[in-house]
Amino acid sequence: MSRVTDTTNSAQPKSHGVRALKWLLATGLALSMWVVADNWGDLLRDRSAPAANTAHSSSAPLTPEQIEQGRYLALAGNCMACHTTRGGTPWAGGRRTDTPFGGVYSSNLTPDPDTGLGRWTAQDFWKALHRGRSKDGRLLAPAFPYNHTSVITRPDSDAIFAWLNTLPPVVQAQPAHTLVWPVGTQPALAVWRSLFFEPSPFQADKSQTAEWNRGAYLVQGLGHCAACHSPRNALGASGPVRDLSGGLMPVVNWYAPDLTHDAESGLASTPLPEIVRLLRTGGSTTAQTSGPMGEVVQHSLQHLKEPDLQAMAIYLQSRAQSTPQPAPGKAPPPRISLQVATLGGKVYENQCLQCHGEQGEGVKTASGEVAYPALAGNRAVLLSDPTNLVQLVLYGGYGPATQGHPRPFGMPPAVLELQDRDIAAVLTHLRSHWGNRAGEVTPLQVNRIRAAQGP
Repeated sequence: MSRVTDTTNSAQPKSHGVRALKWLLATGLALSMWVVADNWGDLLRDRSAPAANTAHSSSAPLTPEQIEQGRYLALAGNCMACHTTRGGTPWAGGRRTDTPFGGVYSSNLTPDPDTGLGRWTAQDFWKALHRGRSKDGRLLAPAFPYNHTSVITRPDSDAIFAWLNTLPPVVQAQPAHTLVWPVGTQPALAVWRSLFFEPSPFQADKSQTAEWNRGAYLVQGLGHCAACHSPRNALGASGPVRDLSGGLMPVVNWYAPDLTHDAESGLASTPLPEIVRLLRTGGSTTAQTSGPMGEVVQHSLQHLKEPDLQAMAIYLQSRAQSTPQPAPGKAPPPRISLQVATLGGKVYENQCLQCHGEQGEGVKTASGEVAYPALAGNRAVLLSDPTNLVQLVLYGGYGPATQGHPRPFGMPPAVLELQDRDIAAVLTHLRSHWGNRAGEVTPLQVNRIRAAQGP
């Protein structure tokens, strides 16, 4: 007697599996096409409209005034800081920027034809700023903040490029990046850009003044303030160009304060002239800059024109004043062990009291600028994240030397003198005395920052 086998049920799973595989392949193909179009589609559009593509490059040569404007804009963007190795030839590139994924080396911006911009056109340069892509179509690593340079207008881009072409050409090839695989590959960069990069050409807010809009343009574009003052996600992407909500800067281990929160930045309550003074000189009657912000003042902001600093201050202050601030409250005194309190007071007396005073009152110069900052009520002392305090005690605090503040007072490093528990205790002392109400700093927090700097 023959047996009939029902194959209907056994064939069904196979057919579902085939359909699922086809769906996955189709979805993967569609996503791949989207990523390719998103990163290189404009090349096809440019080829189909060459007249529009060459409109700027065929214009008349820039005037000396425009070229000088390019030099000024390059200063405003602090470009030389990244595109110059320490002790090397200015603008020849090769400086390493460390990221959580490895090292990225800056490119040569001098007009050398083989290793620099000598064969580039103004259109190529504009594409690098606006699309984050090299002359040959290669996608650039986002250590170059092209989300911010995409804000820059075409006339300003052309002026910067024209000025760079006046520099002496320097033969210096860009070293190969040392990013971990596959982070530095073109496919990985393309996917990252499709997820996190969108060009942001500047659009003036018609409800605001020309001065406010100038400040917004400088802060969002050349100043690239959000590159530090916004949080970064696990894949290294920062917030939008307008995001000034603060965040920990990876690798360098400094906390960039929330510029929209007055308790962290003081921008909402500080008089406008004092904000301008801080940007121009690195010091004011209420604050000092150090660390990465001190470098920005040193290499860039001190060289800007007064109207531009005023415009930036107006924009930043308006952002802080228009952001809802948390209601002030009285935090309960932090609980600190007797051992930590005793050690902290002893270290303060031996190491800090002479400059910062018995009551943390600090010292000011005859002109009213901060010499040794007051610690009572100090915003940097009260930050919920004590990273900056640890950095300052470990490695010293030195403001930038500027024309308006040529001999800033400094704080010596204690990295070789104090142990982690000493630093944690004295910082806890600062954060819990003279009306300060902030949390305890632990030896582990100090050790992590000390260890991150290497031997």
